Amino acid sequence: MTALGAAMVFLFRNQISPNLHRIMLGFAAGVMIAASMWSLLIPAIEEAQALGLPGWLPAAGGSALGILFLVAMDGLLPHLSPELLQSEDRRGAQNALLILAITLHNIPEGMAVGVSFALAAQGQQELLPAASALALGVGIQNFPEGAAISLPLRQAGMSRTKSFLIGAASGAVEPIAALLTVLAAGTVQTALPWLLSFAAGAMLYVVVEELIPEANLRHDHQTHGGTYGVMVGFLLMMILDVALG
Repeated sequence: MTALGAAMVFLFRNQISPNLHRIMLGFAAGVMIAASMWSLLIPAIEEAQALGLPGWLPAAGGSALGILFLVAMDGLLPHLSPELLQSEDRRGAQNALLILAITLHNIPEGMAVGVSFALAAQGQQELLPAASALALGVGIQNFPEGAAISLPLRQAGMSRTKSFLIGAASGAVEPIAALLTVLAAGTVQTALPWLLSFAAGAMLYVVVEELIPEANLRHDHQTHGGTYGVMVGFLLMMILDVALG
């Protein structure tokens, strides 16, 4: 899905509409917000209670750890600004920063899917529909995410092929993170609520710090494409999660 989204770079001869870019970012934010709530935090609370723990403890503690982790990593990486994307003398550094930033965004998504299916594989079959809904939602979210990566690179002057390859490669970390999380979850049952909440906190941080500001706050408020994108993404992910769960 990330590669399909990145392939949109071949459909545009000129620069894409800024409003379309805002809609894509807003849609990704809405999906991630809904996934954090229904697919991560609620299952984390329920799993903690099944283990005899207060439901709020791992939900709040794991979320805080996920937020702090990305705060620390965010401090080590410059923000991806339009000025950086358009810089002619930092093309190589730009590519490295994009790959690193995208990796941070996608790791919690892979963790979320891995943890969800690990829970289902450990005998909790009632979680399989929710895990499937999360995987589907992440896949849907990855389509605009891939486009949101490749299209700005193309706007900055990079070739279509190179923009596509970088956008497509950004999703490669997700199955790796999912596999590592499944392996860890299989041996550390008590850590699962914390892992779920960790992923939720990390995803929420990305939404608040990067996606929503880029979709709305840094642009002309006369257009509401980013806001509409958030609402549509949130409602779609919520429907998928509740209907399939």
